[in-house]
Amino acid sequence: MTDPAASPTVATPTRTIVFFGDSVTDCQHRTDPEGLGQGYVRMLAEGALADETVINSGISGNRVVDLQARVDEDVIAHDPDLVSILIGINDTWRRFDRDDPTSTEAYEAGYRDLLQRIAVTEAKLVLMEPFVIPVTDEQATAWREDLDPRIAVVHALAQEFGAIIVPTDAALNATAARVSATALAGDGVHPTVAGHSAIADLWASVVGAEQA
Repeated sequence: MTDPAASPTVATPTRTIVFFGDSVTDCQHRTDPEGLGQGYVRMLAEGALADETVINSGISGNRVVDLQARVDEDVIAHDPDLVSILIGINDTWRRFDRDDPTSTEAYEAGYRDLLQRIAVTEAKLVLMEPFVIPVTDEQATAWREDLDPRIAVVHALAQEFGAIIVPTDAALNATAARVSATALAGDGVHPTVAGHSAIADLWASVVGAEQA
């Protein structure tokens, strides 16, 4: 017989977590039957976030202006509980390969617009530092000079919006000093399996600690 004093078992609803960004997040998720891709998002979905609903909304080549154009459909429409954003390296890269720069001021304005629009969902925000792990002299100097102010913007916006900051650039470059840059990203931008693993471990550690 059922014990009438026993408490009923209530299933804990899963959270909906959206990862929003460029190719580092994308990782061919649009051709993946599970929609997760083959990078850090999948690693988190199969590991630390295995009990959650994980959505990959990364698209290769995106800059902050591209995220602004699709945030309603690819983030807000999912009614997320948590949104993790990684964007900025293409805003730097396009300056050097296409002579199509995004000023730091435009990057900040676009990023703030994103966060203001996502705020209607009341989702917790996680902002990941855009990163470069230099494998060329140009990346170590000119790219770094362009990217560092964007990283500062991300930190300032995280404070402004009460977001969790994931120090992706700082952590990956510290690891690269021990294992080499190419071990983490052959071209300085797109992570290897080891690079994605390092990102997933960092994200889980930082976000888990902040929400404990």
